[in-house]
Amino acid sequence: MKPTTRGTLAAVVTGVAVAVGATATPAAATGTVPVPVPLDGVAKSLHTEVPGIGLELPLLVPGVPETPRYVQGRLIPEHALPRVPMNGVLPGADLRLPLPHALGPGFDHVGADLPASDLRALTPGLELDAPLSAPDPQHYGMPNLKMPEAGVLGPVLQTVVGGDLGAGPGR
Repeated sequence: MKPTTRGTLAAVVTGVAVAVGATATPAAATGTVPVPVPLDGVAKSLHTEVPGIGLELPLLVPGVPETPRYVQGRLIPEHALPRVPMNGVLPGADLRLPLPHALGPGFDHVGADLPASDLRALTPGLELDAPLSAPDPQHYGMPNLKMPEAGVLGPVLQTVVGGDLGAGPGR
């Protein structure tokens, strides 16, 4: 292969990589994917103003699960089925509804802006312990019997939701 062909091929591959990286970075950086709802065709065909709708869909990112921890006196480690943290955002929406002077002069639109909000979650987990105790030196290293233990760790969700509702003139 000639050096000029190799250089051209390298430039094309680099350009494609930059283009793909440029389109993927904003969604990955914000944690949401914007989804516009195209209603322009409806507005043009009906010759009227239609609501404006824009949505944001979340991208969930799984974290590193908790590791099992050995506790003195237990045969099965803590966090037998570990909880997995999930980070992401709740979906957002931007809605605008035309109301021609329904609220009086100067009020042509009603809008709601519900931005995407951060979400932190933990999946359910499981705690177990065997019906035997740790080896007991007073019984020549034989374990004692005890009641088995089982518990379910519930899921955890943490977020703060906000939004704006307003009315005003213009689009």
